[in-house]
Amino acid sequence: MKMSLIQLFALAALAVAFADGVHANPPEWQTLFSGQYLTDWTFGPENSWVVEDGAITLRREFDGKEHNADYLWTKELYGDFLLELEFKVPEQANSGIFLRTADRQDPVYTGIEVQITNSYGRESLSRGGTAGAIYDCLAPAKNALKAPGEWNWLLVSCKGPKIEVKLNGEWVIQMDLDRWTQPRQNPDGTPNKFPRALKDFARQGYIGLQDHGRAVWYRNIRVARLD
Repeated sequence: MKMSLIQLFALAALAVAFADGVHANPPEWQTLFSGQYLTDWTFGPENSWVVEDGAITLRREFDGKEHNADYLWTKELYGDFLLELEFKVPEQANSGIFLRTADRQDPVYTGIEVQITNSYGRESLSRGGTAGAIYDCLAPAKNALKAPGEWNWLLVSCKGPKIEVKLNGEWVIQMDLDRWTQPRQNPDGTPNKFPRALKDFARQGYIGLQDHGRAVWYRNIRVARLD
């Protein structure tokens, strides 16, 4: 998927506006994980998430299946916020960062997922197979992922209907949820899995790390409220 000149100019304008806004009003960061403890998170029944070598990772049989009950969730709700973290993936990877999830028992259909996967070196961009995508809704502007085993830096901004994602210094997502007006359909007419239009999703919810039965590592996680 190639970006039009209009889309590229829009992303460039977003980067300038975002930088100016953060410089004028520096955020007050709250650390969610600094390398030792998971006291700001809630676990599923299998307690699959552990801390190893200063990073959050999974310790389970890697079956590639989705373990909805074993996501790692923040204890607090977040509405408008910045989320910053680092992650790395192996060759075979499948995970996600969930935003504003309304129902932790049904995250796949009540949360918005930033895709975490190994798309390193791929030229094609997709809504599901490229790191940084908003899963099943919007492909990133470019594939900015580093090679498996290397740490990636991610920044997510959620403010009202606007969601932006910056991966390794590149703005890859500029999304306006208000454009997603139809159930099971994206603005460009392609289908998605959601039985409810994204414009009607909760604007406040939990931040979560997905357990999809594959190895993944996260570290240096912090959040800043914007509301």
